[in-house]
Amino acid sequence: MEARKSPKLTHGALSCTYMRSRLSLPLAAVLFTGALHAQIIEFESGGLKYRTLTRGGVTIMWAHLPMHIKEYAVLQVAISNGSPVSWQVKPQDFKFEKVEGGNIAALPAATVVESLMERAGRGDVIKLITAYETALYGNTKMHSTNGYEERRQSAQAELGGGKLRAAAAASAIAFVASKLLPGQSTDGAIFFVNGGKPLGAGKLTANAAGEIFEFPVEVEARPRP
Repeated sequence: MEARKSPKLTHGALSCTYMRSRLSLPLAAVLFTGALHAQIIEFESGGLKYRTLTRGGVTIMWAHLPMHIKEYAVLQVAISNGSPVSWQVKPQDFKFEKVEGGNIAALPAATVVESLMERAGRGDVIKLITAYETALYGNTKMHSTNGYEERRQSAQAELGGGKLRAAAAASAIAFVASKLLPGQSTDGAIFFVNGGKPLGAGKLTANAAGEIFEFPVEVEARPRP
């Protein structure tokens, strides 16, 4: 009877196994590093819970504003372009997927301004501006090169330095379509038609700068009066 030969690795097989293990280490490091770069960062500022995510050098930051105007749920959004190319960003890049099903798309700025002029009173717009400015000026991580503050100053100059009318105020606060050059940033409010209620649980998605940004959304606690 022929004796059984115990299996053993040849020198060549050992070398291949060793090389495969060595090659897998850099790949694992790259995947792990990519996961870190795509991590959602959360922080609180001025009582608001902000979420940020960076992809391809572009960073999106957002938070629920602690008030709702007419039929809208309102988010404060800031986008900064740290990539080497220019990108066009607009409110329509954002949509909200409800956990129970169905999507809500953010409205263009012109639609929001027209609606606020027709349906919202001056008091509603003032409340919205107050909430937005409180969040904006209290957030040390938000510095826009062409955002609300620049639009507000431009609107004031056009009105001769007087008080902003409701339409001008809404135009300044609404997130508008912008072309962000490398190093530029912008901010503004985006509006979702949701019966004047908070968005609730689901997922906020932004298809911007050639990337897809996804943020899980939990039910936001109502602010104390």
